[in-house]
Amino acid sequence: MSLTIEEKFQNANIRLTPQRALIVETLAESTDHPDADAIYRRALKKDSSVSVATTYRTLSLLEEAGILRKLNMQDGKARFEIEREDHNHLVDKENGRIHEFKNDELNNLIAKIAGEMGYDIVNARVEVVGKKRGDTECGCIQINVY
Repeated sequence: MSLTIEEKFQNANIRLTPQRALIVETLAESTDHPDADAIYRRALKKDSSVSVATTYRTLSLLEEAGILRKLNMQDGKARFEIEREDHNHLVDKENGRIHEFKNDELNNLIAKIAGEMGYDIVNARVEVVGKKRGDTECGCIQINVY
C-alpha cells in the first residue's frame, strides 16, 4: 500500500504548507515531466503568491525527503516526477518524448547482476536514450508517454 502525500510529509517531518501542497498538486497533475520553471508557472496560475524561490526550495526539500524524484534528462534540464513504484525511462533522441516502461526481464537481470556483485537491490532506475526506427510503434511495455 502506498502512502498519501500527507503521510509522506509526516514521515519526513516536513510541514505541509499551502504552497508546498500546491507545488506537489501541480506536479501530480502534470501529464509530462516538467522542469522547475514549468512547475512554477503552472502553480502561479493557481496561486499568484507562489514564488520562484519557494518553488525551487520546495522541489529540493521534497527530493531530499524522497517525495519526488529529480530526473536529469538528455536536454540538460532537471525534470521532476512524484516518487512512485519502480519504472524506467526511454527517451526519444529525436523529439525528447519520455516513454515510461516496466520490464520484468530487465528487473530480474539487474537483480541478478547486483546479486553476483554481493548486493541486494534497494532501488533501480534505467534511462535509455534511443532513436526510433521508421514508422513502427513503440514495442515497450508502456506506462505513460510524455
